[in-house]
Amino acid sequence: MKVMKFGGTSVGSAAQIKKVASLITDGERNIVVLSAMAGTTNTLVEICDYLYKENVVAAKETINILRQKYDATIDELYSSEEMKNDVEGQIDEVFDLLHYLADYDFTSVDERQILAQGEIISTMLMHAYLREQGVDSVLLPTLEYVRTDEDGDPDIDFIKEKLNAMIAEAGNANLFVTQGYICTNVNGEIDNLKRGGSDYTASLIGAAVDADEIQIWTDIDGMHSNDPRYVNSTHPVESLSFEEAAELAYFGAKVLHPTCILPAKLNNIPVRILNTMQPEAKGTLIYNFPPHKTVKAVAAKDNISVIKVYSSRMFQAYDFLSQVFEVFEQLKTPIDLIATSEVGVSVTIDNRTHLHEIVDRLMNLGKVTVDDDMVIICVVGDLGWHNTGIEAKVVNAVSDIPVRMISYGGSNYNISILVRRQDKVLALDRINNALFSSPEP
Repeated sequence: MKVMKFGGTSVGSAAQIKKVASLITDGERNIVVLSAMAGTTNTLVEICDYLYKENVVAAKETINILRQKYDATIDELYSSEEMKNDVEGQIDEVFDLLHYLADYDFTSVDERQILAQGEIISTMLMHAYLREQGVDSVLLPTLEYVRTDEDGDPDIDFIKEKLNAMIAEAGNANLFVTQGYICTNVNGEIDNLKRGGSDYTASLIGAAVDADEIQIWTDIDGMHSNDPRYVNSTHPVESLSFEEAAELAYFGAKVLHPTCILPAKLNNIPVRILNTMQPEAKGTLIYNFPPHKTVKAVAAKDNISVIKVYSSRMFQAYDFLSQVFEVFEQLKTPIDLIATSEVGVSVTIDNRTHLHEIVDRLMNLGKVTVDDDMVIICVVGDLGWHNTGIEAKVVNAVSDIPVRMISYGGSNYNISILVRRQDKVLALDRINNALFSSPEP
C-alpha cells in the first residue's frame, strides 16, 4: 500500500484535480492525502483575522469571494448537472457554517473549525470527481481517526487502531481519500497539525498502515541541491538519509515539512518526493541507508536573530550556560545554532515573539547584543569530521563575505554559517559553485 500526499498547488484547480485523479488510479492500493486548494488556507486565515477584529462585513465578503472560486471550480470539474448540483449542496453546508460562525462571538475553537474546511472541501471535490468517473473510492474523514493527546502530540496508538479498523470495514476497496493537516484534540474539538501538517498526516498514516512507501507530491521534482529561486545551476538530489532530509527541511528547504520525517524513519518507510507537474521525473528518495561521503544540498533559513551574551563571569563558571539556556526554556524559544568562547556565547533564534523578554533576562548574566535580519546557510550531507576537506571548501567559498557564526561538529550531517540577509544570494551561489561545480569530495 502507498500513501500519496498532494499539496495545495497539486489540487489548485479543476485541471489539477483531474491530473491528480489520473495519478492515484494506478491500479494499486493507495491512501490519498489532500491539502486544501492553493490559496484557500490563507483566505480562511484572513477570514479569522477579520472576525477577531470584529469586522464581520469584511469577513463575509471574503467568504463570498472564496465561494465564487469554488463555484467556478465545480462548473469546470464535473460534466453532469446532477453531480454539480450534488457537490454544490455539500459546499453550501460548508459555507453556511462559515457564515454561521461569523455571526457569533469568535473564539480560537471557531478559528480551528474554520481552518479545517479547506481540506474538507478538497477531499469532497476529489471524491465526487472519482465517483463521476466510475472509480470506487472511499472517503476517510480524518477527524475520526487522527487525534492528539494532552501534550498536543499525535495519539499514535489511537490513529493506528482506528484507521486500520476503518480500512478493514471498507473491504476490498483499493483507493482511499482523506484530509491532511486537520485532527481532533484531547477535548474532542477540531484542531490541526499546524502549517505543513499534511506531510505529517501522510507520515502518520504511512506508519499506522505499515505502507510500502510514502509519496509527497508537490510542484518541484524533489529536493534540489540548492534553492532554485536564487541559484541557477541546481539539480534534484537523487537520495537522502532521513537525517539529511530533516536537516534540510528544518533549515529552509520548503519541499518537505520537518515533522514528516520521524514517523517514516522510525518505521523504516521510504519517502519519495515527486512532481505533480512532471510525474515522470525521478524525484528524491529518502530512506535509511543512502550513499555515504557525499555533499547533498544547501538550504537557507531566513529571519534569524543572533543573541550574544558576553561576561567575564563565564570564565570557568560551570553553571553559566545552564543559566543562559534556562531563559530560552522558560520562554519556550528554540535555539538553532550555538557558538561559545571562554567569556561569551552566541545563539540564534527564528522566533522573535519573546525576544525583548529574553534580552531583559539575559542582561542579568552579562552584556547582551542582538543582530537581526540574518540568514543561516546550511550545507547538508555525510559531513563527519573524518571526511576531510568539506568544511574548508565551505569556508573558502565565503572568504570575502562577512560570516557572523559557524557551526560544525554538532551533527554529522550539517555545516551551518550565519550571514547577513543582503549576502544570502551571493553566499548560496559561491557555496554552490565550490561544492557542485567540481567532483564531489
